[in-house]
Amino acid sequence: MSTSTTNARDLASLVRLARAARAGQRGLGTAAADVRTAVLGRLSALLGERQEEILAANQLDLDAARESQLSAPLLGRLALSPSKLATLREGVDIVAAQADPIGRVVRATELDDGLILRQVSSPIGVLLIIFESRPDAVVQIGSLALRSGNAVILKGGSEAGHSNRVLVACLRDALVAEGLPADAVCGIEGRDAVRELLELDELINLVIPRGSSALVRSIQASTRIPVLGHAEGICHLVLDASADVEVATRLAVDGKCGYPTACNAVETLLVHHEFLPQLATVGQALIDRNVELRADERSRACLPAAAPASDEDWATEYGDLVLAIRTVDTLDQAIAHIHQYGSAHTEALVTQDSESRARFLRGVDAASVFVNASTRFADGYRYGLGAEVGISTSRIHARGPVGVEGLLTTRWLLEGEGQIADDYGPGKKAFKHHVLPTGGPED
Repeated sequence: MSTSTTNARDLASLVRLARAARAGQRGLGTAAADVRTAVLGRLSALLGERQEEILAANQLDLDAARESQLSAPLLGRLALSPSKLATLREGVDIVAAQADPIGRVVRATELDDGLILRQVSSPIGVLLIIFESRPDAVVQIGSLALRSGNAVILKGGSEAGHSNRVLVACLRDALVAEGLPADAVCGIEGRDAVRELLELDELINLVIPRGSSALVRSIQASTRIPVLGHAEGICHLVLDASADVEVATRLAVDGKCGYPTACNAVETLLVHHEFLPQLATVGQALIDRNVELRADERSRACLPAAAPASDEDWATEYGDLVLAIRTVDTLDQAIAHIHQYGSAHTEALVTQDSESRARFLRGVDAASVFVNASTRFADGYRYGLGAEVGISTSRIHARGPVGVEGLLTTRWLLEGEGQIADDYGPGKKAFKHHVLPTGGPED
């Protein structure tokens, strides 16, 4: 097993690591599609072959986390299991089965006879990924990087150190087994290393932080390198006047209780005043699942067990079994609340009214907008992306769950027969600018 992680603290060591990642990326990014596919197949196999070793390393992390009294939600994120590893392998296999994304022709133009310009998809380059608690992110992000030809420098939380090391080693060994440079995947440890790497904008092309809003905001404020991600996941579930109470209950329970620490969990329930007579049914189902309700005055009339809500609750990502509830008079008022307090992550509506459905889908400005479906579907695996490097609420480049497509940029390739720019212009030759078919590989 190749060594995989460095405790590098000094700038010179980190510059060498970043340069090695850059060189590794060029080897990976220019490798044939079937070679990169074979690497993913090897990674999936290694995750199965080394399951006992991976779970043993994870148990060391769990034991230390319990001793340090890590919170229950973070323990849940930290834990690996045979079923989680099976899901990770399935995700790797899905990514491996995807069409090769590199070199796809986005646009092709015949500028003139024998002068052909193509815009083709291309890897971004070197990615710095910073994440907390979740060792499964190593495999999810690593598999997407391998498919898209990007190098990754992975910095996981110290609480998952043993797990991260063995998973990074699986990625590196999969590369080496297919004749590709191991340094296309690097692991680092220590906050000092992150601070130094964030200065290396000439070597690192994109930073993707996955974790708390405090982590993301800190990263965004600390680097000139572009940052892709979301600072908060304040997601809403809106119960329209015509909402079916059974559907509303299922979606509220799934959205709040399925994984309360997830960024796609529901944090606020917005209730149309005409639905209030049925709100008690939804509320009781949540209470039965140990959810603490915090409601405004109109909602509390139907939910006597709820505590009073404050304006602070509307702007809070709880990451726990706590739910804010507010009554609105119209769907437009609910949409206005979402735009005032939401984080443009994921918003959902329960309705049987076609006009409300259309207005919500058209009018809500968020990365993912759903009707009669749980906010928990906002996930790269569930979208069929195989995995995700994170969820972006940016309006530039990728938005929503970021899979392989979000890790690509483009290059322009021009092939001619000796033409020069001075041949063209007023009184000279004119460009044809004839649009050609696209969709195939660059070659």
